[in-house]
Amino acid sequence: MAKRNRGKTINYLPSRGRGTCPLCGRTRIKLLYPHTTAENVTIKVCKMCRHK
Repeated sequence: MAKRNRGKTINYLPSRGRGTCPLCGRTRIKLLYPHTTAENVTIKVCKMCRHK
C-alpha cells in the first residue's frame, strides 16, 4: 500500500525545514531534531548533531 502523506509535514515549514545547523555549521541541511543547550534553550539541529 502506498504512503501518500510521507514527508508532507516538512513542506509546511519555512524553507521546507532546511537551514544552517547551529552546532556543526552545515548549510542547506534539514533541521528537524530538537536539542537543549546549557541555557535550557531548545534549538533545531541536523541529524548528525542530535546526540551531541
